[in-house]
Amino acid sequence: MFTTRPELAGTRGMVASTHWLASGAGMAVLEGGGNAFDAAVTAGFVLQVVEPHLNGPGGEVPVIFAAAGAAPRVLCGQGVAPAGATVAHYRSLGLDLVPGSGLLAATVPGAWDGWLTLLRDYGTKTLREVLDYAIGYARDGFPLVAGASRTIATVADLFRDRWPTSAALWLPGGVPPRAGGVFRNPRLADTWEWLLAAAEAAGSDREAQIEAARRAWSQGFVAAQVDEFCRQSYFDDSGRAHAGVLTGGDMAGWQATYEDPVTADFGEWTVAKAGAWTQGPVLLQQLRLLEGFADRLSYVDGLPTVDTVHLAVECAKLAFADREAWYGDVPDVPLDVLLSREYAQTRRGLITDEASPDLRPGSPNGIAPRLSGHVLSGPFAASGSNGALGEPTVAADTGTVRGDTVHVDVVDRWGNMVSATPSGGWLQSSPTIPSLGFCLGSRAQMFWLDEDLPNTLAPGKRPRITLSPTLALRDGEAALAFGTPGGDQQDQWQLAFWLAHTAGGLDLQAAIDSPMWHTNAFPSSFFPRDWTPGEVLVESRFPGMDELRARGHVVVDAGPWTLGRLSAVARDRRAGLLRAAANPRGGQGYAVGR
Repeated sequence: MFTTRPELAGTRGMVASTHWLASGAGMAVLEGGGNAFDAAVTAGFVLQVVEPHLNGPGGEVPVIFAAAGAAPRVLCGQGVAPAGATVAHYRSLGLDLVPGSGLLAATVPGAWDGWLTLLRDYGTKTLREVLDYAIGYARDGFPLVAGASRTIATVADLFRDRWPTSAALWLPGGVPPRAGGVFRNPRLADTWEWLLAAAEAAGSDREAQIEAARRAWSQGFVAAQVDEFCRQSYFDDSGRAHAGVLTGGDMAGWQATYEDPVTADFGEWTVAKAGAWTQGPVLLQQLRLLEGFADRLSYVDGLPTVDTVHLAVECAKLAFADREAWYGDVPDVPLDVLLSREYAQTRRGLITDEASPDLRPGSPNGIAPRLSGHVLSGPFAASGSNGALGEPTVAADTGTVRGDTVHVDVVDRWGNMVSATPSGGWLQSSPTIPSLGFCLGSRAQMFWLDEDLPNTLAPGKRPRITLSPTLALRDGEAALAFGTPGGDQQDQWQLAFWLAHTAGGLDLQAAIDSPMWHTNAFPSSFFPRDWTPGEVLVESRFPGMDELRARGHVVVDAGPWTLGRLSAVARDRRAGLLRAAANPRGGQGYAVGR
């Protein structure tokens, strides 16, 4: 099969991400003696600067990782709903959905504490050593990618008319910055320098500095500025202006945490994902369903067969229907049943050679599924595709985003492996806090305002997010880390990559380059939560679109190179090699290593 670039192979270290500057900074840290955790944190902060339309300091980060010789772990850098974020409050404002933009959509910012917690516990570098790269790009400038330029242009009138603090930063001279031009965010650099000053005032001990920086964020200047800003009212996609409910007290009361991953075995592989407060387990459910079709999954000349795509799409529909009914930040998600072979066998019986248009959640333990009334009554997309095509779909009048984000994977020569999918704090979805140089996230839009659902809004609760990094073990050792931006599509594009790599036998780069697909036949996690029954988007390099249509799929030609922004790193212990690859789509993702 044609590949756009070679799979990298080496012995010292590999970094793959959605932006070449982040990959380069991460590799520089590895070259300077740092480990995979130092490199991932460095890359994560650089991504906040160079892809500001896809993530920022006010966002969040889930991380799945394995220290050399240790079992995989999950770090939760997803902040919770504020104390004032109650169903009653939002209903009292006349809302039936949490807005997708503005201040009401903010959860506690989690990325700062998440990255610093990982650095403290597993890294070796000081905070200044990993943060200096991002500060340099923010202060001295970086080439603005085309996606960021287009996004700013899309919401320019919103900024001018409704969000003047955003216009002041993102419309220099009153006009959108051009793609490829040098862009600077000196106020963000100042914020980070202030945090570093607070860290270094704690003395020379690395961990003491990190702890001081964590407190300075959640209990100091940053929290105070966030609190003050959220008391103001700003226009959001409800069509009205609202003040936020996030407070400095909410920030002081939250910190990043560790937990065990959810895992499932597939032959020599064990795949590890974050829990049901993310959509991560849907990848495991899809793989479990596809076990029963193993003899029908095949690739010819590096391309998936029609049967492979059809079966993957039908399994995705069932897994994501279960996500909608059962996943959330609650203790009683029946994952043991949802991931069991017995449950998969029952669900597999629903799949035929014809596409199903129906949303069909299952009944684990015989319990009837629970769905939002918003889902049961529609709304379907009126026409056309509602799926992201590799960059965020942004509403010009409100800044509402149908998700996209960034991703980074790292493996070092000692065998440490990290996969992270930072997101949120999108420049276009919430007004900029002028004293800080960044905006808040909008992840609370993923909650429902219906009572008694697994993903119902409640104070102190994590939204069921789409962010979904992956770690795979082979013969019990961490062997592969991968992930992609893309909202609801993340675990579908990761499935396509996995099938190309394992069933198709393609190397990492060829598997990323292989044609991608996804279905929109389940409710979106993003405002206004619409969906299109039967719809499948497929890259036009896949030759079997007409055959998919003949099976009843509503097929949309997505163009030749549009779906997914995957990256991946691997450790081949048998060969003594490290490997890496990154997505060519959009001309941003790069893998580096040696």
